[in-house]
Amino acid sequence: MYTIVLALYVFVCILLIIAVLLQNSKSSDLGAALGGGSGEMFGPKAPASIMNKITTVIAAAFLVLSLILAIMSGLGNDSVMRKANILSQQLPAEATQAPANMPAQGNSPVIPSNTPAE
Repeated sequence: MYTIVLALYVFVCILLIIAVLLQNSKSSDLGAALGGGSGEMFGPKAPASIMNKITTVIAAAFLVLSLILAIMSGLGNDSVMRKANILSQQLPAEATQAPANMPAQGNSPVIPSNTPAE
């Protein structure tokens, strides 16, 4: 089921890219790119074209499929931290203890001896 939804998601992604690229720009001068110059910000707008409606529907499908995939990917899987806890509980006791020649970890500083190492 997951692979079917994922394949549909990829198809919707490609359709959304194509739909966005096929739309006509409102105005293509430099003033429109910087946020000014149109003069129709609060005025009457032209009715939405069929490409705008198609893009809106495809974008809604993209959003819904994204949420479905996010929910499906988290349902059956444990988190990485839970798996780490399970693995640490399964380790033998010898592996989790410090070696005998290691000094104990505490608040006291380790003072080196004056004898040279051999």
